[in-house]
Amino acid sequence: MIEHTAAKRSAHRAVRVGDELPAAPANPAAQPDPTAGGTLSRALALAGPAVGLQSLILLVSLTGRWLAGNAGTTAADQLALQGAQTTCFYLSWMIGSFGILASAGATALVARLVGAGDRGAANRAMHQALLVAGVVSVAGWLLCAFGLDGLLRVLNLDGTAGGHARDFLHVMLLLLPFQLVSNTLTASLAGAGDTRTPLWIGLGTTALNLPLAWIGFRGIGDWPGIGLAGIAWGAGLSQGLGTIALAALLVRGRSGLRLRARLLRPDRGLLGRLLRISLPAAAESAAMVAGQMVFLSVVNRLGDAARGAHGIALGWESLAEMFGMAFGVAASVLVGQNLGAGRPDEARRSGLVAYGCGAVLMVAGGVVFHVFARPLFEFYCPRPEQAPVVAAGVPVLQLVAFAMPALAACHIFSSALRGAGDTRSALLVTTLGFFAVRLPLTFLACEEVVHLPGGPTLTGLGLGLYGCWIAMLADLWVRGGLFAGRFIFGRWDRTRV
Repeated sequence: MIEHTAAKRSAHRAVRVGDELPAAPANPAAQPDPTAGGTLSRALALAGPAVGLQSLILLVSLTGRWLAGNAGTTAADQLALQGAQTTCFYLSWMIGSFGILASAGATALVARLVGAGDRGAANRAMHQALLVAGVVSVAGWLLCAFGLDGLLRVLNLDGTAGGHARDFLHVMLLLLPFQLVSNTLTASLAGAGDTRTPLWIGLGTTALNLPLAWIGFRGIGDWPGIGLAGIAWGAGLSQGLGTIALAALLVRGRSGLRLRARLLRPDRGLLGRLLRISLPAAAESAAMVAGQMVFLSVVNRLGDAARGAHGIALGWESLAEMFGMAFGVAASVLVGQNLGAGRPDEARRSGLVAYGCGAVLMVAGGVVFHVFARPLFEFYCPRPEQAPVVAAGVPVLQLVAFAMPALAACHIFSSALRGAGDTRSALLVTTLGFFAVRLPLTFLACEEVVHLPGGPTLTGLGLGLYGCWIAMLADLWVRGGLFAGRFIFGRWDRTRV
């Protein structure tokens, strides 16, 4: 049992994220060495299982895409189903992203405390993150009960597509606590340097998810299934069982972390430190969600074919993006642990090595997208009546190939900065990218006539979905460049958490 002394509480209050102070000297003899085995090998050891986990998540997503694309319904309902799935893809990510209130602080704070040799405080930090995840879960239930219809109206999704999306999102929000708790425990384990345990849990979850989603969507025997909501039930139930298994492992203890019911009460010192990291990260998520909602509302106005093409292109893009996310985990953990151990130079090197690995793999994925865009789309759209989806989607998937270096920088350098506790710079960069670059360019490139506030109009390019993706490409290059500049030249290594 670890007691909270007055001195420890005072120390918690004395440290502030964003204080540009020289790093405190470390005691190397009392701390694990985050550089043991070399920077590259450590990055690969952390990122490898994370790539595996992201691959499983992507497999589930792509399977759902395939089911919706091969539903065997009428042409109109087929397009509506794929359009609804695109909105559900966005909203699932948007709603889940608010879990960063718990997960961003969990990874950064646990990594810093592990690097400093204080695993007891790291364990307590995990429990504070779980409390935050519980609060976010309640907010998700309130959205399900009172705000879902209004949200779909704002996104210009109605009719058959709106009904499909509503059914899916009701289930997703009902089972949201499992997702948030799992993400928080996974983030805490990553901070402790363990990305393998979540991978093993993910293997079991995926093995259960795929048949459940298939049966829920298509039915079995005389039961016809429940369509898109069946995919949500398959994902939610398997996620729930995976969360229970992960929690059971942590009750026994894993990687220096151990779940204890008595620690699930607010600790003002640690909770304050956690939120000083997580609140700017959550504000960044809110800015991104607001920008994505406006962006999606523009796409949804283009019709079901554009909606479906947009979602399928995003699904394939995720195949390369998972490498950026995985090496982002490695960067976050290594930066946090090295700063905790008093090695800022190695922290900076770790981020650069992680970016180099992730960017190479993502660029290779971009080459595949550019060369094989048509067969990739026809995999999900095999029927002649789905030709409009293919025609709209192939050019945007080829276009996104040129965004891969920038997208890698957005994921990996922003994660490295979060691992250092520097979440304020990510907020500024994301807000600038979306509201000064992506959204103005989206209206200008997508629409033929742009209506400005107060009545004036501008002549737009009228490029439709392709124009939206041109705007997205510009945004990614601006944000990627700013994140890279901040990481390479900034003073984030002096940030205290």
